[in-house]
Amino acid sequence: MKISGDEMMRYLGQIFIGTGLIGLLAIPAMTQARTEEAGFQSNGTAFKLSHDSIALNQPSALDRFPAFVDLAQATQPRQSDAQETQVIEQRNKEIVRQYFDSWRNRTGNFFDLLAPDATWTITGTGATAGTYRKQALLDQVIHPTSARLSTPIVPTVRGIWADGDMVIALWEGEAIAGDGKPYRNTYTWYFRMQDGKAVEAIAFLDMQEFNDLWTRVSPRN
Repeated sequence: MKISGDEMMRYLGQIFIGTGLIGLLAIPAMTQARTEEAGFQSNGTAFKLSHDSIALNQPSALDRFPAFVDLAQATQPRQSDAQETQVIEQRNKEIVRQYFDSWRNRTGNFFDLLAPDATWTITGTGATAGTYRKQALLDQVIHPTSARLSTPIVPTVRGIWADGDMVIALWEGEAIAGDGKPYRNTYTWYFRMQDGKAVEAIAFLDMQEFNDLWTRVSPRN
C-alpha cells in the first residue's frame, strides 16, 4: 500500500502527539513515586498548593522570636520588683524587731523608731483616742501612762509581718500599776515605713483596760 507524503506527516504527527500526552501523564505518576520514596504522603495531605501558599505567608519561628524576647523583658522587671519588695519588707521587719528588743532589754527607746513628723493614731474611744504627732504622743500619752505605772511595760512580741512598706506587730505588754495591780494588754501596731523610720502608725489595743488604768491610777509627779 502506497502512502502519500501528506498521510505520512499526519501519521507521524499523531505518534508525536500521543507520545507527548503519555509523557505528560507519566509526570504526576513519577512525582508521586518519588514523593512516596522520600516518605511524604501520596494523597496530598502533607503538601497542597493552598497550604504551601499559606505557609509562605505565615511568620516563621524566627520571625516570632522577638515576641518571646519582649515577653522575657517584660517579665524580668516584674520579678526584679518583687525581689526588691521582699528585701525592703525583710529589712523593715528587722528594724521594728530590733526596736522591740531594745525596749524589752531596756537598752533603747522604742519611740525613736518614729520619724520626727510621724503621726500616731490610737483607735477606739477614751481620753487618749485620736491622732497625734510624735512629740504630742510622748507628752500627752506615753509619759502620762508611764507615770501611772510602778514598773515599765515589758513587751512580748507574738509576731511581726510586712506587706510592702507596712509592718504589723502583734505584742503583749505587762507591767505593775501604781496601785500595785497588774496591767496587761494586747496590742496590734501598724507602721508605715520610710527610709528606716515609721512615718505613720495605727495602734489597736484593749481600750477598756487602758482607760481603766488611766481613771483608776493617778500619775505620780
